[in-house]
Amino acid sequence: MPSLPNEGDNHGTAPLTLNSELPFQSTIKRKVRKKNGVITANVAGTKYEIVRVVIREMGFVKTRDEDETANLIWSDSAVQQDKIAELRNYQRINHFPGMGEICRKDFLARNMTKMIKSQPQEYSFIPRTWIFPAEYTQFQNYVKELKKKRRQKTFIVKPANGAMGHGISLIRNGEKLQAQDHLIVQEYLDKPFLMEGYKFDLRVYILVTSCDPLKVFLYHDGLVRMGTEKYHPPSDSNLSQLYMHLTNYSVNKHNEHFERDETEDKGSKRSIKWFTEFLETNNLDVSKFWSDISELVVKTLIVAEPHVLHAYRMCRPGQAPGSDSVCFEVLGFDILLDRKLKPWLLEINRAPSFGTDQKIDYDVKKGVLLNALKLLNIRTSDKRRNLAQQKAEAQKRLYGQGSMKKLLPGSSDWEKQRHTLERRKEELKERLAQVRKQISKEEHENRHMGNYRRIYPPDDKTLLEKYESLLATAFQTFLAGRAASLQREMNNPLKRMKEEDILDLLEQCEIDDEKLMGKCTRQRGPKVYEF
Repeated sequence: MPSLPNEGDNHGTAPLTLNSELPFQSTIKRKVRKKNGVITANVAGTKYEIVRVVIREMGFVKTRDEDETANLIWSDSAVQQDKIAELRNYQRINHFPGMGEICRKDFLARNMTKMIKSQPQEYSFIPRTWIFPAEYTQFQNYVKELKKKRRQKTFIVKPANGAMGHGISLIRNGEKLQAQDHLIVQEYLDKPFLMEGYKFDLRVYILVTSCDPLKVFLYHDGLVRMGTEKYHPPSDSNLSQLYMHLTNYSVNKHNEHFERDETEDKGSKRSIKWFTEFLETNNLDVSKFWSDISELVVKTLIVAEPHVLHAYRMCRPGQAPGSDSVCFEVLGFDILLDRKLKPWLLEINRAPSFGTDQKIDYDVKKGVLLNALKLLNIRTSDKRRNLAQQKAEAQKRLYGQGSMKKLLPGSSDWEKQRHTLERRKEELKERLAQVRKQISKEEHENRHMGNYRRIYPPDDKTLLEKYESLLATAFQTFLAGRAASLQREMNNPLKRMKEEDILDLLEQCEIDDEKLMGKCTRQRGPKVYEF
């Protein structure tokens, strides 16, 4: 096996080698700058020229490398939490804190194991996994049970924090594994769906625009990455043939049989758009394919959500729930289909490669990035609005405007009732403003979704109820005994109310208040609340 250069998906800080030219770069039409300001982007942290191409096509202005005030900051590697804490509300950065809980192989395995214990039916899409050395004994006990039943399984062994296929091997004799290495050991999926006799996996692109509330979009295209040797079930004689068993592009591109064919139905790398057309041609259910992929993605991100939301709140402690998120993230989900077309999660990349070695890379990845930035709705007015908001909040703190009067000791029952009503009205008005802001965001998203589809929250009410139940389980599992205020907020019934429900409650508060004040009770009817 030839030695593999260190390239592909990024999992840590890597030296940036900028490539100024793209082999498949199209002519870029620059947008005319508007007189009322420009949107700025700091792209010093990326080595991928396609990011700069998309920035220019969006009409954004590239800043100096040291400029920390840009509207958009793009980094190939994860960013420190203190950097996220220092961002102003008008800024956007392409990573969430806490996302490593599903993007490191060992963390993903640990967190999935916890969810599988409480929701085994819902989390049956990840191969059985052991983390070495902690779970070495459990693994050896499993191997012994297989031996008693005269069954043999193949296992795939990976470095716990590896990438690009480095250090991966297949074994059939689990007893030979040593306990001291920090490894991930999984049951090998030996009955994959084959394409022209080759094993393949899917690189599915996911956009998370917010964790508070959770917003997830799936890009309806991606990459099909094929092995470069015809597949045969694992045996003692072919375990070392990684071009057959691994689908990583960073591995297979070194094989002389790797095909760089630019026609969409040939070559070792194809598009998911082409694959869905292939499924349709062969009378296979494309709708179910996308539905199964969507469920896998959402359930995985539900596992991440308690970690991400908690970390985000720690970075942004003063930010009100429902405020514009300063973070977003484009994730690369690697998914394998078995012969029944059931999707299995292999891993998640929080820094997927945006290299464009082939035209198919350029076309798919440009669409992923361009559509993502359009969905984010970064505006020239964001900075001005943020400064005005900061000024207004400072005045409120200085003069005490808008704050509830404190209830004095010895207050009468009437005063206590009025105080409770006023506090309830303030809470309802705040929630109503959040709901209306979310409605406005969703209207923009619906108009600018491009090739993305919103998969959380879903339109299907039954599916939403199932996801919310899983979210509640995830918060109980991962934040048990911690973040009590966050737990209470998640359980607040107001979070699930629609605009009309909140308006009804506000109107009832007004009627109750009028009764307390001794005024004539008015007829119930619509009242306009402006914010």
